[in-house]
Amino acid sequence: MTHITTKIHPYAKVYAEDAKAGKLDRREFLARTTALGVTATAAYGLIGAAAPAHAAGHAQQGGTIRMQMEVRALKDPRTYDWTQIAFFSHGWLEYLVEYNNDGSFAPMLLSSWEVNDDATVYTLNVRPGVKWNDGSDFTAADVARNIEGWCDKNVEGNSMAGRFAVLIDEATGTAVDGSVEVVDDLTVRLNLPASDITLIAGMADYPAAIVPADFDPENMTGNPVGTGPYLPETLEVGVKAVLVRNEGFEWWGYAENRGAFLDRIEYIDYGTDPSAWVAAAAADEVDMFYETVGDFVDVVEGIGWERSEVASAATIVIRPNQLAEVDGTQPYADKRVRQAIAMAVDNAVCLELGYANRGVVARNQHVGPMHPAWADVPGLPFDPEGALALLTEAGMADFEMEITSIDDDWRKNTTDAVAAQLRDAGFNIKRTIIPGSTFWNDWTKYPFSSTNWNHRPIDTQILGLAYRSGEAWNEAGFANAEFDTLLAEANSLADAGERREVMAKLQGIMTDEGVTIQPYWRTVYRHAKPGIVGWDMHIAYLPQMYKVAFAA
Repeated sequence: MTHITTKIHPYAKVYAEDAKAGKLDRREFLARTTALGVTATAAYGLIGAAAPAHAAGHAQQGGTIRMQMEVRALKDPRTYDWTQIAFFSHGWLEYLVEYNNDGSFAPMLLSSWEVNDDATVYTLNVRPGVKWNDGSDFTAADVARNIEGWCDKNVEGNSMAGRFAVLIDEATGTAVDGSVEVVDDLTVRLNLPASDITLIAGMADYPAAIVPADFDPENMTGNPVGTGPYLPETLEVGVKAVLVRNEGFEWWGYAENRGAFLDRIEYIDYGTDPSAWVAAAAADEVDMFYETVGDFVDVVEGIGWERSEVASAATIVIRPNQLAEVDGTQPYADKRVRQAIAMAVDNAVCLELGYANRGVVARNQHVGPMHPAWADVPGLPFDPEGALALLTEAGMADFEMEITSIDDDWRKNTTDAVAAQLRDAGFNIKRTIIPGSTFWNDWTKYPFSSTNWNHRPIDTQILGLAYRSGEAWNEAGFANAEFDTLLAEANSLADAGERREVMAKLQGIMTDEGVTIQPYWRTVYRHAKPGIVGWDMHIAYLPQMYKVAFAA
């Protein structure tokens, strides 16, 4: 029997009143309440709305879907740094929780969860009846083992440690003794040393794939033990990857009418040039895109494909790395240099030239109005003359800044727009464009480069992943003790009003330190040929191909 959470967390009722009063939009309300253990159905009920109908009745069983997508090498999921990797492995490596476009968190390998009033105790209820595809039972011990693995900071590139920092003993770099408790075969209790409201959201992110006890990241396709309905058939990096139904395996989702409709899923790599994707669509070589970008949104509709779009907190950052050494110096360690870079760039120009105005201008703070506790903090002014004066004051007016980007469409174009504006302001700029296969290997290490970042539903999530001192994804090389302390405080506050006061300070530090150029928030798009259901563009690019099917 499935665990059902009947208790309504006290904050959920407060959030419901805020939502009904117009202080919270629906997506924010659903993210907050369901993260606290309220079911999506109950959350909708709190605001007098009905939960969306399940789409399974419109889907037919069987068939092959061909999806354009960059095909990347597999590795330990804790070190995944691109969602495309997860789109392949999620066929057999599933997640405890999933995050949906309406903002809700829904149980997957968990059946439910409960969070105490001050978010210091999480009770995780494991879905009963789930099997690994080798026939063994999926239990609380599997959940606990994976969470403890997420907390291991000694694993190079483990970004999950950033999501579960509250559970980590800084002295050992591993989980605090007693923090991950197996209560019984179907229950895990997390005992936090401090409050943290973000853990459920962290479990839904794409590096949180659940792996078996004997997991070997070097042999993921050779021994694909998992709980999901598919198995890997082939993986040729940069060319093609194929998932096929695991015939004879009783996936837990079948009994719940969860999907896994397709017999076969093919991911086909056409490189980073969107014109090649459109050509493949026109030639009927693919059925849907992983993502459609920039001006190509209109182009692909010219061949009759359908559009899905969602406004998001997805973005790009063009950041100097404060730790990077160039010719024996650290040019971006000086705050004046970083401030000058930000002041020389008009973010609206980046949005226009980089992403065809398909988004909203941002303020270089990596927190925006779509986040629950965003504070209306101004960014640095656009002031090219002042920027050059500040750069000159720092003794760096003659220094050649090399700005690196991938060779695709919108990321390259946005970085070009930044480089051009810096040149116009009098900066000495060298522009370098490199192939994706090279860029992805060292994306955190370039002295000055651009990177895309996905939407995250809770404001403090992205600040922890990208800017907390020492985190695996901290590509800016930013380390600030006051920032880290404020971030921990913000994570402990479930009330958005209280968090907003702390967030204002965090956003102020991002601005004052000139940490990054984060110029705009993206509307994200996907296109598919008519006759397919369940393929909507996900707000955070999360892999949910089990929902995709041909229309009945």
